[in-house]
Amino acid sequence: MRIRLLTFLTYFLLAASTAALTFSTAAQAAPQQAASKSASAPAPKHDLTGVWQLEGDIGAAPIAPDKDIPPMTPWAKARFDAEKPGYGSRGAAGGNDPILQCDPIGFPRIMMMPTPQEFVQAPGRVLQFWEREHEWRPIWTDGRALPEDPDPAWYGYAVGHWEGDYTLVVESTGFNDKTWLSPTGYPHSDQMRITERYTREDHDTIAYDITITDPVAYTKPIVTPHRIMKLRPGVEIPESPCVWSQENEFTQRIRNPATPKPAK
Repeated sequence: MRIRLLTFLTYFLLAASTAALTFSTAAQAAPQQAASKSASAPAPKHDLTGVWQLEGDIGAAPIAPDKDIPPMTPWAKARFDAEKPGYGSRGAAGGNDPILQCDPIGFPRIMMMPTPQEFVQAPGRVLQFWEREHEWRPIWTDGRALPEDPDPAWYGYAVGHWEGDYTLVVESTGFNDKTWLSPTGYPHSDQMRITERYTREDHDTIAYDITITDPVAYTKPIVTPHRIMKLRPGVEIPESPCVWSQENEFTQRIRNPATPKPAK
């Protein structure tokens, strides 16, 4: 009888242990399976709704690698030489990057920031809302053409149309020339024109491509690297304005001391 009881207890404990291990493994696999199912789910047609974030090393990186920036015109080269970035490969203390004074970061530089953005679909337009500066722009999709002589603006004037079911093509113009294309100081003129392609490859993925045409500043269009955005379910866009007093305090306490001093 005692042997039978020990055998039963041994079997019971083994079964309970196996069940617990199975439950634990299933619990860990559940989120991964859910994410996998979400990513493989078909993308909704004509819809970019959601909070998205670019993958990869972004933020202080240029809009494109230096080797992919075409030759500048004399006008642009003079401006580039006069710029003093506050960080990055050309960083110098006392930099004159407009964003160090809390001027709007502008477009397309805001697209390279390591912060999320949100698309909101509305009748006749898509609203693009960025965490950085709590800034937004409308992309008009009601069939209107770009204005011939728009008032210069920090984020330009954008119109879009759907190419097939999953690609939103956006054309932008009407930019002022007060912003940089990247932290390294690449300039642009008020004649800059931008073409973007947002292709929703699956439920959780957007392929992003951008071409910058500015004959006043560059001898050829700038074609940026192919980038990927990922959906961020459940992420909310917090308030994140640029506050000059905080920006200035950070510059004096962190940025300037960390900037390499020029060789004598």
